[in-house]
Amino acid sequence: MGSGALQIAGLLVGGIGMIGTFAVTGMPQWRVSAFIENNIIVFESIWEGLWMHCIRQANIRVQCKVYNSVLALSPDLKASRGLMCAGSVLSFLAFIFAITGTKCMRRTQSCWQAKGYISLVAGFLFILSGVVELIPVCWVANAIISDFYNPVVNVAQKRELGEALYLGWVAAFCLTAAGAIFCCICCCCVKTRSYRYSAPNEYPTQSQHLHRKTESSYSKSQYV
Repeated sequence: MGSGALQIAGLLVGGIGMIGTFAVTGMPQWRVSAFIENNIIVFESIWEGLWMHCIRQANIRVQCKVYNSVLALSPDLKASRGLMCAGSVLSFLAFIFAITGTKCMRRTQSCWQAKGYISLVAGFLFILSGVVELIPVCWVANAIISDFYNPVVNVAQKRELGEALYLGWVAAFCLTAAGAIFCCICCCCVKTRSYRYSAPNEYPTQSQHLHRKTESSYSKSQYV
């Protein structure tokens, strides 16, 4: 029961992290315009994402345009594209392995070993996807903060942290937590399996009872 509850909790947390990773990859709010000093045009906001940049005017209309060339992007955004795509694939594979391990939960004892291995693979993939997602999110955030406090950078070119970065941190935390949960499930399966094989047989079987009865009756007849 404890292993099953952990598996359901791991699936929920991992599913949230996977969906968050997909959302972060496609969201354009990685960099948002900063309203500082003379840049007080509040009715127009600029969003810059991995695949497109958007302009929102007066909270009514949003116009987006896909980047014409990958070479025109900054190095952090170029690397973030590949890392976020890799993180999305890894989180999806981890979720598939987690579902496969859940199907073994209600089967016989022979499936416990396979369940432990599958849970370990799912946990490793969840942790790896969380780390892969955390790298581009922190990289872009560091670049934004460095440019914000750099006096050489023009005020109109300074950006702030967008909603996608905050969501990325939450998704990476969920993926890492799900990986830790499935690694704990693997440990529980190994302990349960070793206990079942090493536990002594406290109750004698029916053949042992018959053998003892035969010996006792034979000894009584000899005594008489």
